[in-house]
Amino acid sequence: MKPTYDVVVVGSGYGGSITASRMARAGKKVCLLERGKEFQPGEYPDTFEAGGKETQIDTPLGHLGNKTALVDVRVNKEINVVKGCGLGGTSLINANVGMEPEAGVFEDPCWPGALRADKATLAKAYAAANQMLRTTPYPEGAPMPAKALSMKTGAEKLGLTWLYTPIYVNFDIDGPNHVGIDQKPCTGCGDCCSGCNVGAKNTMIMNYLPDARNHGAEIYTQINVRYVGKQGDLWTVFFNRLQTGEEPFDAPTATITAGIVVLAGGTLGSTELLLRSALHGLAVSGMLGEHFTGNGDFLAFGYNNDLRANSVGDGTRPPTPADPVGPNISSIIDLRDPADPKGGMVIEEGVVPGFMAEPFALLVSTAAALEGVDTGTGFGDALKKKEREAISLLRGPYHGAVNHTMVYLVMTGDDDRGKMVLDNDRLRIDWPGAGQQPVYDKVNDQLLALTKAFNGVYTKNPVWTNLFSKDLITVHPLGGCIMGEDGAKGVVNHKGQVFTGAGDVVYEGLYVSDGSIIPRPLCINPSLTISALAERNCLYMAADRGWTFTYDFPNLSDL
Repeated sequence: MKPTYDVVVVGSGYGGSITASRMARAGKKVCLLERGKEFQPGEYPDTFEAGGKETQIDTPLGHLGNKTALVDVRVNKEINVVKGCGLGGTSLINANVGMEPEAGVFEDPCWPGALRADKATLAKAYAAANQMLRTTPYPEGAPMPAKALSMKTGAEKLGLTWLYTPIYVNFDIDGPNHVGIDQKPCTGCGDCCSGCNVGAKNTMIMNYLPDARNHGAEIYTQINVRYVGKQGDLWTVFFNRLQTGEEPFDAPTATITAGIVVLAGGTLGSTELLLRSALHGLAVSGMLGEHFTGNGDFLAFGYNNDLRANSVGDGTRPPTPADPVGPNISSIIDLRDPADPKGGMVIEEGVVPGFMAEPFALLVSTAAALEGVDTGTGFGDALKKKEREAISLLRGPYHGAVNHTMVYLVMTGDDDRGKMVLDNDRLRIDWPGAGQQPVYDKVNDQLLALTKAFNGVYTKNPVWTNLFSKDLITVHPLGGCIMGEDGAKGVVNHKGQVFTGAGDVVYEGLYVSDGSIIPRPLCINPSLTISALAERNCLYMAADRGWTFTYDFPNLSDL
């Protein structure tokens, strides 16, 4: 690692990888720092033991597990967060969905006026992201996953809109892709959310990161950035190295400088870095940490339905091409309302990773027995359910009641009133009543109706019960460093530049580019919008300095 670069990027999720790629294409000396380690296909956990080793849990009482473990769980009083830790960030373990929000979302005055008026640049940014991520729907001619067929059947019974959703999955390439990385077609194993061991998932390590490397960027993993500070014309990044024996010590042990620093550690990571930087003297907006949202995430189950769902990933089992589990999410019921961008919702069919098959079977059957609402009627229905339960008990989670269980993943509009703070130098989220908002009762009623179409047992997420004060779990945290017209309304401007206080003055060389800059729930999976905003930030970052970059894919041997 050199002492100084033109651009230092902190984090390698969508925002960080995109920034590294585009700035390297602009001919700049780029260094990317990632807290996690590098994973390649074949190295992701596919057994319960391996999954346990690759899980870390941060609670108010302390941290459990390795700080570079793949699955990063943050436990808070009202809302829990699950995010990825590794080179590629949460792209390694997300559900691949790449959809734009309803147009009305960007009409909300919470967005800076310059962004709302600049529809052409935003559209160009979305197109650039789609080009690199290779967004595509599940192939129409391929065998339909059972969970997608169930979802479609339920939608038809209720008169709702069903469709295959665009996803970041490769279904046809068998060899080098557009940036020279070997990929394999999707086998339909369903284990997208524990890491794709096939090499079909279009994560950051399949596109933007190798593109950045192809154009000269340097990438360093297991680097724990603590805070940033300005010294003259340069920014200093303070960090320590993980897995070296230094990690018990919070004080940074090394520094690196750059003319431009881009914080892209994700909603929690970038907010934490700026909060700690403020404690070390960096002047920032008083809005820092505000408007945290879980993007209206809601998890529930339709247990022991009449229709088969096949919603448990294969894990170590060989895939069955004629009867695939399918990508983690392949279809949705779209209930978004253009006239009410916060009042609608999408319902997606999910998959439980294969390494969690046995624990999931125990969890969902117990939750159904304790809290479930049986939507079926009659002695015959009860008898069929008992028979399927017995089959699951005897033959395991790939049979019977568990094999007839739908996993519902919902996004809707919450009130985005969460707040992130540092407590003893550790990030905590405070959001009283987060799970008791009326919108979740609306979601609950809709999922109950959908499960009734399957004659199943509607089973709420066990933490969204009175026993746990209706706590939430989100995999789509947003906010904390939100965009605004000035520092009185946001933390960064429409280009991602950090405000120096309550006014409209910004630090020319300090940016944030990840989900933390989004000022409201999107009511759809946010990764494509995070990518588009990062692409847009890069366009302005380059234009403001007279730099240029292209979107073409040159012959790799020429680089």
